[in-house]
Amino acid sequence: MDQQIEIIHDDITKLHVDAIVNAANSSLLGGGGVDGAIHRAAGPQLLEECRVLHGCETGEAKITKGYNLPAKFVIHTVGPIWHGGTHNEDDLLARCYRNSLQVAELQRVATIAFPSISTGVYGFPIERASRIALREMSEYLAHTTQVKKIIAVCFSQHDYQIYLSSAQESDGKR
Repeated sequence: MDQQIEIIHDDITKLHVDAIVNAANSSLLGGGGVDGAIHRAAGPQLLEECRVLHGCETGEAKITKGYNLPAKFVIHTVGPIWHGGTHNEDDLLARCYRNSLQVAELQRVATIAFPSISTGVYGFPIERASRIALREMSEYLAHTTQVKKIIAVCFSQHDYQIYLSSAQESDGKR
């Protein structure tokens, strides 16, 4: 795996990076899982700023301040809901990573942390999602000088092990 990509088992709301990515719902007004955790940790100002963004389409990304988080910015992206892989889910998930990284680059973000997008209540299979995430991160780093480090943050030990396996699998293909 690219040395600019790190896989960790941690709480994304505690990381001291330039930006964290929120696996948001389309309203951007908070929810469960990582979305709810980020909103709780950031404080009520995040919700107020999200209200003026008027939502976000699947695969797109929007940025806000980090408020009470250690991260300066939160990049909100809406992942696809899994429908068996027949509704363009792979491409939509890849767009979440690409668009989040493009937004990060525009804000001169050097370090960014991603959760595992769409693998919670949206049901995207973690093995498949981890391969897409790591591929998109690696491809982006090959073409940027702004973003210096990307961290894949896994909240559960199970997801962490899957990301590590996907990274080893990816290294074996090179």
